[in-house]
Amino acid sequence: MPLLERDAQFRFACAGCGNCCRGREDIVLSGYDLWRIAARLRLPPQIVARGYCRSSIGRVSHLPVLRLAPVKENRNNCPFLTENHCAIHEAEPLVCALYPLAQEISRAGEVHYFLQPTGCGGQVIEARVQDYLARYDVPAREAIDVRWAQTCMALEDTVERLEEVLSPVLVRRMQAKLWQALYFGYDYAQDYLPQLESNLQTLDTELRKLTEYQKKRNNSSK
Repeated sequence: MPLLERDAQFRFACAGCGNCCRGREDIVLSGYDLWRIAARLRLPPQIVARGYCRSSIGRVSHLPVLRLAPVKENRNNCPFLTENHCAIHEAEPLVCALYPLAQEISRAGEVHYFLQPTGCGGQVIEARVQDYLARYDVPAREAIDVRWAQTCMALEDTVERLEEVLSPVLVRRMQAKLWQALYFGYDYAQDYLPQLESNLQTLDTELRKLTEYQKKRNNSSK
């Protein structure tokens, strides 16, 4: 899809039907998304993840991945869809806030947006990119989203390297520490970004400990 300048105009049709919230298994949450939902529900992030999400390890990234889990008993809808409305609208994930736009972040921290195809029909809406983003407070969170994206891209390289040297047991320990640092080790009553930075420092220490432990085991088996 072509990238859009922030002063560019774009058009899309919206019937207000809520179909973009139905049957979706591709709504991936960042740690910040989860923290915002946790703050909205006043529940610990791990409880929110267990109750409303599906967790996995990315096949390519090898990092923890959290997706909103459609509710089969409710016609496979988003767990937060009530009739045609979002029950957590003020804390909705970035993917939902942007739609039908989508975001692309480079390793250098450059942020771009592009228009996704829609097929709902309905009223044609025309907007300028920067106005549409401001409507959903996307610029206010952009620095955090960049920090998250760059963190994950850097961790992909680190995890790939460690998986080559750690035993399966230690790889599972590493994954548990990644879940804690990226998603679960947060207090929704405290600002998110300082907690992320603190968690990343702790994660770096823990990963070094795992590496040293593996080296000791390798040396003792010689």
